[in-house]
Amino acid sequence: MNVILHEAVRQELEQRVESGNYKSGTMLPSTAALAREFGVSAITIKRVLRDLQTSGVLRSVAGLGTFVRERRRFVRNLDFSLNSLDDANRLGIPARVEPISINREYILDPQLAEFAAAPKDKPMICIRKAIIAQAEKIMHDTTYVSIDLDDKTIDEFSRRLVMEVLAERGLEFTSSRIMIDAAPGPPEVCQVFSLPRGYPVLRRLYKLTTASEDQFVAGMAQSPFDRLACTTEIDLAHRADACLRQR
Repeated sequence: MNVILHEAVRQELEQRVESGNYKSGTMLPSTAALAREFGVSAITIKRVLRDLQTSGVLRSVAGLGTFVRERRRFVRNLDFSLNSLDDANRLGIPARVEPISINREYILDPQLAEFAAAPKDKPMICIRKAIIAQAEKIMHDTTYVSIDLDDKTIDEFSRRLVMEVLAERGLEFTSSRIMIDAAPGPPEVCQVFSLPRGYPVLRRLYKLTTASEDQFVAGMAQSPFDRLACTTEIDLAHRADACLRQR
């Protein structure tokens, strides 16, 4: 394969997307048509399209073709997974929960297990769901609950957010931890977002604890790096006052 030709075709297709010549959601010409236009082999075009899918510029739909990926990024306040969908709905962004599964299992991800200091001898309630905003999936959330709950409460997790349900049950949390990192998306997460395996995702590991050490909620919220961003605000005046009081 001619590397120079491959790079030239890739840059041209990227420029067409950036300039709006190929608009968001547009289907690209067929491989054969692009090969004729650029005077290269179909193998070169397929390699270019695969590279642009991996980098998030394009997406492939089996049996239909290759499309320009919508690149809207949602911005929301940094918190745990999600406590409520009210903030999104108040802003006119229709949001909902799409359940994936509810099981009893151990924490499978080793980093989350270490972060949450989860017991290795007790399976927990595990709720997997997708968060959808403006008809687009923006988050895959896996939540582990170590608290013993009745079947009715567990069933509500399939329709509503975990923290929302637990708050209505009067459960009070006394501390929280959040860790943010980036990692290649695991197969099950990439499948939810229709992304290539290993596509980079933003991960938020979280743990909320009650006064009882064995009652906690921990989990991992994952989003494609180009689909969701988090923001937070720090009261510097309050922090300065606190530092002065400590002196």
